[in-house]
Amino acid sequence: MKIQSAKVIVTCPGRNFVTLKIVTDQGVYGIGDATLNGREKSVVSYLEDHVVPCLIGMDPRRIEDIWQYLYRGAYWRRGPVTMRAIAAVDMALWDIKAKMANMPLYQLLGGRSRDGVMVYGHANGSDIAETVDAVGHYIDMGYKAIRAQTGVPGVKDAYGVGRGKLYYEPADAQLPSVTGWDTRKALNYVPKLFEKLRETYGFDHHLLHDGHHRYTPMEAAQLGKALEPYSLFWLEDCTPAENQEAFKLVRQHTTTPLAVGEVFNTIWDAKDLIQNQLIDYIRCTIVGAGGITHMRRIADFAALYQIRTGSHGATDLSPVTMGCALHFDTWVPNFGIQEYMRHTEETDAVFPHDYHFEAGELFCGETPGHGVDIDETLAAKYPYKPAYLPVARLEDGTMWNW
Repeated sequence: MKIQSAKVIVTCPGRNFVTLKIVTDQGVYGIGDATLNGREKSVVSYLEDHVVPCLIGMDPRRIEDIWQYLYRGAYWRRGPVTMRAIAAVDMALWDIKAKMANMPLYQLLGGRSRDGVMVYGHANGSDIAETVDAVGHYIDMGYKAIRAQTGVPGVKDAYGVGRGKLYYEPADAQLPSVTGWDTRKALNYVPKLFEKLRETYGFDHHLLHDGHHRYTPMEAAQLGKALEPYSLFWLEDCTPAENQEAFKLVRQHTTTPLAVGEVFNTIWDAKDLIQNQLIDYIRCTIVGAGGITHMRRIADFAALYQIRTGSHGATDLSPVTMGCALHFDTWVPNFGIQEYMRHTEETDAVFPHDYHFEAGELFCGETPGHGVDIDETLAAKYPYKPAYLPVARLEDGTMWNW
């Protein structure tokens, strides 16, 4: 068996997605996701100019060797563009191998470790009252875990407050829009949200919150300490993780569980955080961290330190990544939770899939492969639309972390 062809498909059914389709000389094909929010053209160019030509004629069953070829064989390695291109190839090859074996992907990985995958949804509002209502809506839909974000008085377009109740897409303009931030106002306001949520709904549901890299380590420690009475499932991305040792300061001052990793590309980005037990959940994604092959290494390493997975699952990941993630989540022994932002009906139509939501959990299907396909005819009806993520500035105009 040889790889006969590979092509990149870009479509925008509400947001941009980059999909790689690999076809073998025996007619079996697999698809992978290479979406990189706001930088789609970069990953398309890398795939078409540097990766696809190398794949032709290779044996698609040699997943590990191809992964090493694309990673170790490149002198300039790592980074979001390279690793997402590798991830797309890896997903497609696992899809092909599982189809050849006539079994769903989770079986090829080692079988089930659980029946369903607990997911969390995104509840947000312009103020505390709106967010409390939004959390109630998710509870009514059967969610066991909800991430809660609120607008902050005096802060322009605070992070996490979307333009819809179920479908949130932050990339909103052909050039980056400017949002605001004020750490002190957030530190004073966010704990009040969770006080109201626990007062309204009690402690039966898991609540999560995303700091989105906005706080210094000591500010993050203050927030974690203030949230302790409300028993959060986790505080996510509380401080930028370029300096992994920064989490030591946070860890020393709060028992609120910490989660990080959606912007990580390899195990090296999380190595110190994991082996020093500075986090509780690792949030790397299959598309961002080099595919299933590399995610297995990250999860296995994390398991040594009783750290669980909690993969990013926003709408900047296509249903292809979600399908792969659910098979991975179904298998991985140290699973924690899976983020689940619902895609639009248009996106679901372009990417038909067999996973489904029920009672706060997602369930992967039994279709051979990862269970997600692409309707190329329909995809062609949604051409690429340039869209950037916003930027954030403090009140005095200083650039901040979005």
